[in-house]
Amino acid sequence: MGDTAPTRLNVMASPLLRLVVLFGGVSAEHDVSRVTAAHVLAAADRTKYELVPVGIGKDGSWIRNDDAIAALADGTSLPNALEVTGTVVEPLTVLRGDARGAITVVLPLLHGPHGEDGTIQGMLELFKLPYVGSGVLASAVCMDKAMAKRVTEQAGIPQCRWIEFRDGIDDAREIVGRAVETLGLPVFVKPANLGSSVGITKAHNESELDKAIDVALRYDDTLVIEEAVTAREIEVAVLGNTAPETSVPGEILPGGEFYDCDDKYVPGAAKLAIPADLPAAAIAEVRDLAVDAFLALRCAGLARVDFFYEENGRGWLLNEINTIPGFTPGSMYPKLWDAVGLGYADLIDRLVVLAIENHRRRVGFSTEH
Repeated sequence: MGDTAPTRLNVMASPLLRLVVLFGGVSAEHDVSRVTAAHVLAAADRTKYELVPVGIGKDGSWIRNDDAIAALADGTSLPNALEVTGTVVEPLTVLRGDARGAITVVLPLLHGPHGEDGTIQGMLELFKLPYVGSGVLASAVCMDKAMAKRVTEQAGIPQCRWIEFRDGIDDAREIVGRAVETLGLPVFVKPANLGSSVGITKAHNESELDKAIDVALRYDDTLVIEEAVTAREIEVAVLGNTAPETSVPGEILPGGEFYDCDDKYVPGAAKLAIPADLPAAAIAEVRDLAVDAFLALRCAGLARVDFFYEENGRGWLLNEINTIPGFTPGSMYPKLWDAVGLGYADLIDRLVVLAIENHRRRVGFSTEH
C-alpha cells in the first residue's frame, strides 16, 4: 500500500479484447452514467479493445450506440454524454458477441439500483462473463447503506451514529422523535439504495426532518438517518481483488453545506485536495481502514471508501463505500490514482485485468460433490 503507482499489467493480445461498456440504466443516476461512459470510451486504448457501448434505457431496453462506434472508428470526438440511441439488441447476444474467439469483458458503468446493486452482476454471472467490479453479494450490500453499515460495524470499523427507517415496517409517526432523541440535530436523511447524493437532505429541525423523510421515500422504502458530524471528508481509492492496494487519501471541499450531486458532477462546484493534508499516522490508519472495509464487504476490482475525520474527536468514521464510484477524469477515484502515477487509460487496463483474474478464479471452483 505504498505511494508508488501499481504495476501496469498487459494481458491484451490479438484479437482485440471486446470491452462492452454498459451505461444509462433505469435508476435516477441514468444521466451521470452517460457522462462517465463517454469519458471511458474516449480514453480507452483502441489498439487493445474493440469498444462496444450499450445503453440501457429507463424502460429497460438495451440499445447499442452505433453513432459512438462509428465515431470511435473514424476518430471523431464523442459527445460529453452518450445518448441511449441506436440499435435495439438482445442482452445475451450483444454481451457474448460473435464466434471469433475474442475475450469479452463487461464494464458496467451503471450507478444506483439495477446496475450497482448486484442485479446486472447476477445476470453476468449467469452468462459466465468476466466483468469489472464487485460481485453480486458485495454490490448488493454496499448499495444498501443500512446493510453495509451493519456489516462494517460487525467488522469493528468505526462510523457515525445512525438509525434505519423501513417504510411499512417502522412506525412513521414516531421516527422523527426517535431520530432527534437518538441522534440530535441536524441529521442527514438518505435513501438506502441510491448514490451520487440523490435524495439526500440535511435537516436542521423536526419540520425539515419530516420533509426530508418524504423526499427520500420518493427514491427508496429504506432510509438511513445519521448524525451530522463536524469533520473533514476524506476519500480513499482501492484497487485489487484479494490483495487490494490503496491510493493516497484525497479531501472533498464542498461548494455548499454538504457534498451534493452538483458538487460531484458540476465542474468547479467542489474542490478536491489531493493528497489530503494529514499526519502520516492518520494517512496510514485510513488506508488500513479502507482495505478492512473493502475486504469485510467482499469487494473486488475497485471501490472508493469515504470517511469523516474528526481531528479532535473520534478520529476516523466510515461514511460509505462505493463499488462503482464516479469515473470521469475529474472524479475523485481516477484522480487519486493519477496522483500516484496511474493514468486514466492505464487504470481502465488494470480494471480489465482484475476482472479477468477474478472471473478465472471464480469459474475454477468445482461444481461436483
